[in-house]
Amino acid sequence: MNEQLQYNLKEMEITTFQKDLVQWFIREQRDLPWRKDSDPYKVWVSEIMLQQTRVDTVIPYYERFLKKFPTLETFAEADDESVLKIWEGLGYYSRVRNLHSAVKEVVTQYDGKVPNTLKEISMLKGVGPYTAGAILSIAYGVPAPAVDGNVMRVLSRILLIYEDIAKPSTRKIFEDAVREIIDCDHPSYFNQALMELGALICTPTSPSCLLCPVREHCLAFSAGVEKDLPVKTRKKSTKHVDLLAAVLKTDNGKFIIRKRPSKGLLANLWEFPTVEDGNFIQMRTSLLKYLDQEINVKAQLETGAFVKVDHVFSHLTWTINVFAGSISGEINLERNYLLVTKKELEEYAFPVSHQTIWKAYKEKFQL
Repeated sequence: MNEQLQYNLKEMEITTFQKDLVQWFIREQRDLPWRKDSDPYKVWVSEIMLQQTRVDTVIPYYERFLKKFPTLETFAEADDESVLKIWEGLGYYSRVRNLHSAVKEVVTQYDGKVPNTLKEISMLKGVGPYTAGAILSIAYGVPAPAVDGNVMRVLSRILLIYEDIAKPSTRKIFEDAVREIIDCDHPSYFNQALMELGALICTPTSPSCLLCPVREHCLAFSAGVEKDLPVKTRKKSTKHVDLLAAVLKTDNGKFIIRKRPSKGLLANLWEFPTVEDGNFIQMRTSLLKYLDQEINVKAQLETGAFVKVDHVFSHLTWTINVFAGSISGEINLERNYLLVTKKELEEYAFPVSHQTIWKAYKEKFQL
């Protein structure tokens, strides 16, 4: 911890800050489904879902997830396909794969009880410092820091911290700061209050300082530099990839889908036959050639793409030009390809981009 931060902490009326923050949270917290229960499993599920995803998006997923997998044991027993399907559309699928592996480990190694120590819980797959701190504090009342980008933004302003929050090494500075100021009598409310403050008041671009319950403690507000913080370097430019895809229907009304590789982007999800190709002049020709060589099918494609889908990842953007087509005769597919009916197709987990493709196809051909 640097000298300036140590000085700022010493000058802070920590007890009053804790009281103001926690009482505000008790009074103003949003009515969210995961706040109705401090069950460690439910807290864990919510925290994983909320990583890089908006609260409004998470709520229906959380409710569906717990309806299907109400206990840690039921989730541990689930097959991979049903796990990916329940997560379909939420993105960042490695989150749910890691959660599934970790829950299985809790069942086999910890008799179904989520560990309540930092050492043990941090050993579970996909449980980093933030998730560990959130579960320990919210479910078990352990005064452990739960520091994410939201919390770093809030504390950078309150404590006037100018370190770059984009650097991984900076997190430790904020974790040390939280250990100094956390309300040990109410660690669950304290950590949730910091998160709530960042979501509702201390927002990234236009903080509502006049409504802030801890404005009197905020050094950035006092200095008039609240909009200059946090310091965060820009991300590197994203890569763009152009793709071609085909929705192929057989004479008996089945569709070809394929499973993505078990590692890498969107691992183990299903999609329509797709190839990377930026040839905008001969898209149809390129796609026919790919289908012939890759799947060994002679397809009949419409002359133009019926939909163009743009999709944005954190590090990558896609533009997918999609053609509708038909295939006839005998079809011999490799094991990562399947022929499925419309009903069967909708039971498989697809990434958002290919869900969009399927929706557009059904609308165009009135399925």
